[in-house]
Amino acid sequence: MLAAGNIVSLTDAAADRVKELMAAKDKGFLRVGVKNGGCAGMEYTMDFVAEPEKLDERVEDKGVEIVVDSKAVLFLLGATIDFETTKLHSKFVFSNPNQTDACGCGESVTIVPATR
Repeated sequence: MLAAGNIVSLTDAAADRVKELMAAKDKGFLRVGVKNGGCAGMEYTMDFVAEPEKLDERVEDKGVEIVVDSKAVLFLLGATIDFETTKLHSKFVFSNPNQTDACGCGESVTIVPATR
């Protein structure tokens, strides 16, 4: 298992929200990844899964465990996941050093794979 700092890390707010979501689900994992889509080329994904896929990476941070899609590791390396609440929305927000651009609405991003 890789340490949280090696792939992604969670802020306190994100860890608290993941704990809430997983308590409501009773079991399983929150799986984080990326997929092709949107006007900027890629979108972040978050899904509930009963079990990680064979090559997925488990990440433990701040008392929670999430799963990172193996195909997304180089795109998410060094990213921080936060949970933001404003008057108009509540959502997970990615701060990703590999992200080079985002569309105007913020739903899709351009990400280059990490080189380390």
